[in-house]
Amino acid sequence: MSATKSNPRQSWSVSASITSKRTSNPIRAIVDHIKVKPNANKSMISLALGDPTLFGNFKIHQSCTDAVIKEVTSYKSNGYPPSTGYPHARQAVAEKFTLPEAPLTAQDVILTSGCSGALDMCIGVLCNEGDNILLPRPGFSLYQTCADSKGIEVRYYDLLPENNWEMDLKQLESLIDERTATVVMNNPSNPCGSVFRKQHLLDFLAVCERNHLPVIADEIYCDLVFSGNEFYSLASLTKTVPVLSVGGLAKKYLVPGWRLGWIFIHDRNDIFAAEVRDGLNSLSQLILGPNSVIQGALRDILHNTDESFYDETRAQLEANAKLSTDILSKVPGLKVIVPQGAMYVMIGININEFKDIPNDIVFTEKLLGEESVMCLPGSVFQCPNFIRIVFTSPPEVLQDAYNRMTEFCARHHV
Repeated sequence: MSATKSNPRQSWSVSASITSKRTSNPIRAIVDHIKVKPNANKSMISLALGDPTLFGNFKIHQSCTDAVIKEVTSYKSNGYPPSTGYPHARQAVAEKFTLPEAPLTAQDVILTSGCSGALDMCIGVLCNEGDNILLPRPGFSLYQTCADSKGIEVRYYDLLPENNWEMDLKQLESLIDERTATVVMNNPSNPCGSVFRKQHLLDFLAVCERNHLPVIADEIYCDLVFSGNEFYSLASLTKTVPVLSVGGLAKKYLVPGWRLGWIFIHDRNDIFAAEVRDGLNSLSQLILGPNSVIQGALRDILHNTDESFYDETRAQLEANAKLSTDILSKVPGLKVIVPQGAMYVMIGININEFKDIPNDIVFTEKLLGEESVMCLPGSVFQCPNFIRIVFTSPPEVLQDAYNRMTEFCARHHV
């Protein structure tokens, strides 16, 4: 009879993983600690959530809805798709977004669960634990969340409000060392609403080429650009710097909940070679690909939507941006950085002009408590003494919110 094996586990001891402990959302880390309640005598207005569907005034085109209904009733897309996406869906995306200066084939496209899934895969394939990654400040908080969860050191490069939030390229270059794996560039920007000039992008690419630094280009807002500005795909401006660009349906088509994003692999000189492509393929297998029904409808959505839908969406956003700028730029104590695209405006708070507001977090707390208007403090984007406003609400809602903000600032102004 064999001896009984001793059991070293004499009691329950179950801990959360290191990955889970180092995963956090900077927005939640600050907003969840705001204990102030909205003013019960005033209706709540949230200008904080970057979801264009929130108020019902932005809707996807009926033809896109019809395409999804047709796909659902065909019963052809109810199974597991390939983890990188159906070949016909990848082909549809490649045909839509290929450019002579930045050609795409279906093999250069990976479909993902939303643009956030694309970002997580790109960071995961280029960075090892202990590497560092360059992120914009201010910038989308999920970049940090993805990096922190993987044990990647975050280094922030500054965007300059006095230059319409262009990158401080000298400071950016000073952050690069032998463990810098990649840089994230966001254009048009969340939270800034900025759109980079062509020459600025060329200057940025020159830094990347000098330092042999691949780029993750977050271009989810590429089609939401206002009059007088022009969007340039980063990959269309270089033949030498390898770029992973990400995008998706969420913003242009006003359907963030459909969870369909993509990665474009732009690699003219095989710097990524097979290894990065294989790595992306492996990472795609973690969740076995994005929504199959939306993939099935993707060709119709991308290629058969009436152009007027895009024009009307941009016009509505631009009108809301102008309304926001016109009103808030006249409020003492606030400084508006005029948005050039996307659906956001960053507003500076001149702290020394307020008698009892020492920083952006107190500003947002007091605004919520007194006026029931919610916006995000700039600190969640690593940019203190700014606030971010989402201007996708109906004009009458924005007008009401801005009137309350005007009264609030008047009460607290010195």
